[in-house]
Amino acid sequence: MSLSESLQRAAASLGVPLGAQEAMQLLRLLDELERWNRTYNLTAIRGRTAMLTHHLLDSLSVHADLRGTCIADVGTGAGFPGLPLAVVNPERRFTLIDSSGKKIRFVEHAVRELGLHNVSALQQRVADYEPAQLFDTIVARAFAPLPKLLREVRSLGGAHTRILAMKGRWPAAELDEVDSQWHHEASHIIDIPGLDEARCVIVLSQR
Repeated sequence: MSLSESLQRAAASLGVPLGAQEAMQLLRLLDELERWNRTYNLTAIRGRTAMLTHHLLDSLSVHADLRGTCIADVGTGAGFPGLPLAVVNPERRFTLIDSSGKKIRFVEHAVRELGLHNVSALQQRVADYEPAQLFDTIVARAFAPLPKLLREVRSLGGAHTRILAMKGRWPAAELDEVDSQWHHEASHIIDIPGLDEARCVIVLSQR
């Protein structure tokens, strides 16, 4: 089985239908990430197999939790989960935000290489960003503890905005500290093929 076929099968187990063209785009993304990583140290994850599980499949695992058409990925780093999600959601617009110049430059490069027309990259501190349009969904992967995350993204969303906080182990202590203005929706544990580490997504919205 080719790497592309393995990726398609693993994505399908996460409920993400992945065509051959999309799989090729995602593997091209890993090609570019590996190449840039040798010079710019964008991620501590090394090796194709580890990048596939920790970056591609981990990113795609929240596909079903997205709502609306305007999506923000805060603290995107080298473009995860935003870039993989943009590949499989061409009808949605993604804004990828990070304060690191080298990481945003990579995101811009990857957008060009993959021919993505639904991604904007923004170098800025999340807390300082005031968007012209509020986002429908805000995704954050290992960005900050939940109370801090919610403070940082407050100006990015409104009453109908869904917050997806991607975490490792279930953050019980963080959830206990979440302000009462936030509603904890249907969060769940995620089983990512080939990844022997805890993963979950916490889904919140404003009351």
